[in-house]
Amino acid sequence: MAKQIQLDVVTPSRLVVSEQVEIVVAPGILGEFGVLAGHIPFLSILGPGELRYTRDGKVEFMVVTGGFAEVQPDKVTVLADSAELAREIDIDRAKRARERAEERLRRAKTEDVDYTRAEAALRRAVARIKVAEKGI
Repeated sequence: MAKQIQLDVVTPSRLVVSEQVEIVVAPGILGEFGVLAGHIPFLSILGPGELRYTRDGKVEFMVVTGGFAEVQPDKVTVLADSAELAREIDIDRAKRARERAEERLRRAKTEDVDYTRAEAALRRAVARIKVAEKGI
């Protein structure tokens, strides 16, 4: 049996995951990073994207929309702005959010629209859709 590491994913409103896992792969702002038991400690800012982990040989998927990850040799703590397991994501709602964000970006060329905010909303919606499709 592979060595395990504790994974805790916490948002302002709930504890999403607290489990012993074999590996964690998270979306750092400089790129994806993977963590196994015994990893060197570090802190990373997270971007919106897929966080996956393997437990008992089965890969689980979730989406995080930013936050921080603290890595210790025996524990990964993710403090996320928001996080949803793939099976919790309402894919129709995420697609509507993507459409709204795309429309705001189109309007940004001619109207006073906060482009940065609309672009961030689009990245979050796309990440939610991609993760939701993996959970089907």
